[in-house]
Amino acid sequence: MTAFKLKHVDRFVDRHGHVRHYFRRNRGARILLPGEPGSVEFRAAYEAALAGGSAPATKPARRRGAPGTFDDLVQRFLESSNYSRLAPATRKSYRLTAEKLLREEDIGRRLVAQMRREHVSRMIGKRAAMPGAANHALRVLRILVRFAVELGWRQDDPTARLKLFAIGEHHSWTDEEIGAFEARWPIGTPQRTAFALLLYTGQRLDDVRTMAWAHLEAGGINVTQQKTRTRLWVPLHPDLAAVLAAAPRDHVTIITTGGQPYSPRSFGGWMAKAIGRAGLPNRCVSHGLRKAAARRLADAGCSAHQIQAVTGHKSLAEVERYTRAAEQRRLAQAAMDRLQGQKPNIDSQP
Repeated sequence: MTAFKLKHVDRFVDRHGHVRHYFRRNRGARILLPGEPGSVEFRAAYEAALAGGSAPATKPARRRGAPGTFDDLVQRFLESSNYSRLAPATRKSYRLTAEKLLREEDIGRRLVAQMRREHVSRMIGKRAAMPGAANHALRVLRILVRFAVELGWRQDDPTARLKLFAIGEHHSWTDEEIGAFEARWPIGTPQRTAFALLLYTGQRLDDVRTMAWAHLEAGGINVTQQKTRTRLWVPLHPDLAAVLAAAPRDHVTIITTGGQPYSPRSFGGWMAKAIGRAGLPNRCVSHGLRKAAARRLADAGCSAHQIQAVTGHKSLAEVERYTRAAEQRRLAQAAMDRLQGQKPNIDSQP
């Protein structure tokens, strides 16, 4: 783990091999600092001790599970700086998945050092019917095990080289499907406003639902992606500008329900109903509009880096797929155009 240096803090390793941190100033009483350095709990206790030299007002939370167990590991991870640095939505997702694994697999009381590769494979295999959930469970379990390696609880990673399940890709909306939605929901309806934000900014649902009028600046919209914390400025397409010009500005956020922003789940459900009422097939889902945005940029001849500047993808691999597909279509069309324009070679006929 990363070394740290805080004034008046001593570091000890107890008889169980666990690292403990104490605050002690001028040979005074030692004050136990709960949690991992950098965690919210640790910082609050340290600041309280630094200010008054006394123990924090609240007693440290009772540790769950015996030392070295998965119960103990999950609690330590949730108190760690590794966890506190994550985006709020990611923290919630990891916490819920970790707790679910402990509950469904009944591994909370088991020692982390005893987990083997076959145990992990069996746990993930049980979730094969829901590959998305299985992959997420494997990712979270891998994070927990690697955290245990950081703590010195084990030397190896039993999740290493276990492959994720293949998952079908979201359908990228066609231009005809986009037109069908726009025909059902004209400019001025909140459904059309949300649709235009998704399509013309290429952002995720969670980013669009929190977009505010104050984010509009210099002919574009500022975005801080919830998932990656990436900050973007996306220029307003004229079609999006026309939609926003017709939308009421009665509240802080652009899309509201009862004057308040939608929750992540309710916004997705609301958009799904709007798509269904437009008579579109089940393959048309909101996230497919992010893919449609990238596809349309690629079809317009944009480079992978240009598309990434709009969508905020961390990896170019996904974006490059769109540019390769668009280039293949352009080359194939050019080849067929040349074939159609070629005259027969009469001299070669018998």
